[in-house]
Amino acid sequence: MQTLLRLLLKCQHRRNRSGPTQTDKGMTLVELLVGAIMAFLIITPMLGFVVDMLNTDRREQVKSNTEQDVQAALDFIAQDLSQAIYIYDNRAINGPPGPNEQLVGPQLPPNANGTPILVFWKRKQINDAVSVDTNPNTRVLPNNCTQNTCNDTYTRSLVAYYQVRENNPNSIWCQPAGGPCPTRIERYEISEGIMENPAATTAATRYFDNAEAKDGQRHSAAFNLDFDWNKPTENVTNPAGFTDASFTGSNPQVLVNYIDQSPLVTAPPNDECQRALGNPRAQVPGTTGTSPVLDTTLKISNPDNTNSFYACVDTSKNIARVTIRGNSLRRLQANDTAYNPNKSAYFPTASVQVQGLGARGQ
Repeated sequence: MQTLLRLLLKCQHRRNRSGPTQTDKGMTLVELLVGAIMAFLIITPMLGFVVDMLNTDRREQVKSNTEQDVQAALDFIAQDLSQAIYIYDNRAINGPPGPNEQLVGPQLPPNANGTPILVFWKRKQINDAVSVDTNPNTRVLPNNCTQNTCNDTYTRSLVAYYQVRENNPNSIWCQPAGGPCPTRIERYEISEGIMENPAATTAATRYFDNAEAKDGQRHSAAFNLDFDWNKPTENVTNPAGFTDASFTGSNPQVLVNYIDQSPLVTAPPNDECQRALGNPRAQVPGTTGTSPVLDTTLKISNPDNTNSFYACVDTSKNIARVTIRGNSLRRLQANDTAYNPNKSAYFPTASVQVQGLGARGQ
């Protein structure tokens, strides 16, 4: 038994002393080259696919942002228009003027790169502005009014929306820089101020002096105190006030940027506003008959013929239809951003039609 055990141990010892086992061979240079080529052929299309997905996602994101901006701007304008008392049509702004009538356009704030598109008077509520005590000797002036001593009142404001073209390629409104800059919508507001005696025959006694009022109650420097509602196109503003610090400090306000800067490939029909407003008719002067109101009177647009921000206005019914077209491609690149019907999804367009609820003369 011991002899057999010794024999087994010797055999095991010899086996353990045998030479080292052969290890696996490494990859050859050809194998490495083939592997690298295969990896390149697989990874390159995948990278292209990932980059394309990222670009598509970015385009969809800016398209969505542009749609939201356009809709938000329309909602703001619609809210503004809902308080409209009087809306000016294209004839009143750009002419030709009627008999004994002035054009409103030259009386609006000057803007070298802007075109007035939508201009109207609206009601504006002023809180705690009119004294409860009507006695001229004991009443409270607007600048001393409190909730207990004064009532709320309404004044009026002239609101003008402009389409403005940016010409400075390095401006914040023209990013990314280079190429044709987008247009934007700016808003001007000229406040009337609080009336002291609406029945007064002179402007000096009709309104409270600005020294007797506080911020939000004063009339704008550009407001014409001689404005008469019976002559809505005359004495609309005071041009000297356009350079006043109180006016230039708060006007204009930018409503939205990246409005399409390119003309439409196909111009809209010549009766677009007529159909949109229900084919309005106006009385022929000197007769009892009526005639259709043409788009040349109803439609207000910029001279660049972009039709990316325009209004159809029926003054007689106090109705306005506003259309805005954005340009989401301009957010991504400077060139090749002109309107293309095949890429219409990147030029979101929206319209809103509003009838002013304010009553003229109130």
